[in-house]
Amino acid sequence: MNSTRLYLLRHGEVEARYQRVFGGRIDMELSPHGHAQAAALAKFLERVAFDAIYASPMKRAQQTLAPLAGQYLRKPVILPDLREMDFGVWTGLKWSEVQERHDVSVHQWLEQLDKGTVPEAESTAETRARVEPCLQRILTESQGKTVAVVCHGGIVRTLLALLLDLPIVKTAAFEIDYASLTVVDHRPNKVDLQLLNFTPWRDHL
Repeated sequence: MNSTRLYLLRHGEVEARYQRVFGGRIDMELSPHGHAQAAALAKFLERVAFDAIYASPMKRAQQTLAPLAGQYLRKPVILPDLREMDFGVWTGLKWSEVQERHDVSVHQWLEQLDKGTVPEAESTAETRARVEPCLQRILTESQGKTVAVVCHGGIVRTLLALLLDLPIVKTAAFEIDYASLTVVDHRPNKVDLQLLNFTPWRDHL
């Protein structure tokens, strides 16, 4: 059986006031640099013939999607459950503020969500439960095809956890940069990580 090739794309850099902030469900926009990253990412992907594109409905994902979608005739499929993780009371706080107010290192954010210790936040188990049906739909509708998924850092991690059969907390070992590209080949009995966190814009912007 032919593999399904998944291009997992994180949105570009967000507007300055939300950088180094737990943005989560804040529906922020891209920065000017983020728009340039999105354009460079789309330019790099011109060579790829996508059979389908799936995306989060959030503004930063949609703005990253726009130059890519303009290259393809098929209309992207918007899946609401590809929205970013909900950080609860951390939402809108700078990384430094979380450390000061809650005595938690920014590097422990996935561990805290995994334990369910962030008030009002979505746990990693809850994120996994809502994202898994999205992944199953994508794999069913696009079996043996090439697809793009435009979403968020936390959701790229969740998709990788599902595809590679890992706890989400283990994906803390993966860097997922703005406007990065991760490629996974999926077969029913085998999954291959072909590319992780590639940023085609980095040497040009």
